[in-house]
Amino acid sequence: MPSTHLTFESRQAHRNWLETQAPLPLGFRVGTTRFEFTPAEVAKTARMTLTLLALEEPTPSFAAMFTRNAFPGAPVIVGRKRLAEPRLAAILVNNKISNVCAPGGVEAAEEVAAAAASLLGVGAREVLPSSTGVIGWRLPVDPMRTALPGLVASLRPDSALPAAEGITTTDLYPKVRRAVVGQGSVVGIAKGAGMIEPNLATMLVFLLTDLAVPREELRLALAEAVEASFANITVDSDTSTSDTVVLVSSMRHQAPERRLFHEALGRVCRDLAEDVVRNGEGVHHVVRVAVRGAPDDRVAREAGKAVANSPLVQCAVNGNDPNVGRLLAALGKYAGPSGMALDPERVRVRMGGEPIFSGGAMRLDAKMEQRLHRQLKEAELYACVPPADGLTFRPPVDFPRHERAVEIEVDLGLGDGACEVLGSDRSHEYITENADYRS
Repeated sequence: MPSTHLTFESRQAHRNWLETQAPLPLGFRVGTTRFEFTPAEVAKTARMTLTLLALEEPTPSFAAMFTRNAFPGAPVIVGRKRLAEPRLAAILVNNKISNVCAPGGVEAAEEVAAAAASLLGVGAREVLPSSTGVIGWRLPVDPMRTALPGLVASLRPDSALPAAEGITTTDLYPKVRRAVVGQGSVVGIAKGAGMIEPNLATMLVFLLTDLAVPREELRLALAEAVEASFANITVDSDTSTSDTVVLVSSMRHQAPERRLFHEALGRVCRDLAEDVVRNGEGVHHVVRVAVRGAPDDRVAREAGKAVANSPLVQCAVNGNDPNVGRLLAALGKYAGPSGMALDPERVRVRMGGEPIFSGGAMRLDAKMEQRLHRQLKEAELYACVPPADGLTFRPPVDFPRHERAVEIEVDLGLGDGACEVLGSDRSHEYITENADYRS
């Protein structure tokens, strides 16, 4: 649990803070361009943003992790092959269409990447494609190729913020995090708001560093950081077909002590993971479930996600209703079928520091209910506002007002396993946004 929380009074205040996080490490440039096209699947004009993250010199030091979904997108298939290449020169990202299971998807991804590579003067297999958006639609290859010269011309070496904005879809705001370590830095951007329970990565995350960390060490560090961050978040329990996390080093500064680099990378990943949950579709509350006393860390994570993914828990939190019996039911639903030898007498549960269950019994009273209700209200990012037309929900803010969370602590009394899971509530806006996603 963080000891301090950022607060923002306005969108501009948040924007000003993002700019302090966004200076690019040495050796990188980013650019974006936008264009209109008509998808092959629907006769309706759409807009696509292309984002390019390019190195000034190709690097041998890069790492990536991808979705575990059994229907991976074409860029994921290509990306897995890219891991065997000797060098990486750029990452080309498009939103609007995820290029998943579309006819000729791999060939389309390779064609656009090769076209970008030619303009950059690098090898075709030195460009990593990445896509997010509607599943099943085909990439508009010709309009994308037409837009590429303008994209390359837009490359700048100063800020990652244009790229953080360019990769978004249903996100309310861009996400950028930075850690200074040694002579250099680690800067990360993330896209993600729905279809979030990565189990590995989360939607699209791009991490850039100018520290000269060798390739194998970089890959070990990324796996460690992902396991402790993106693997522990959920918004709606769905794993995307396109989840990708990439880490690239421009090798410009001497690497710091191994521990310092791992700590910096881990901090950036944890902060981005929380940003993704806080920016989730229709999210009014972040829910932090800290589980300890489990047989092992895996069980602790699964128990935490069982609570965080419970629709009834999520709805109660959204309504600021401390209906904590739902929390206990969700925990029991996981523990029973799993064969866990759970002894209710040893289980302890707290919410907002309040002891709601211990010794095999609930410990509630009217005053505690009132205190829990106040805590839920205080953790709310924004209040539920009924739509004027009865149909279209729109959040009243497009920036995070604070970093508070609904804090739940569970001690299973069975061992030394522990994990902290970040989840969210479930709102009317979530349903509306996903019902109308393509319309």
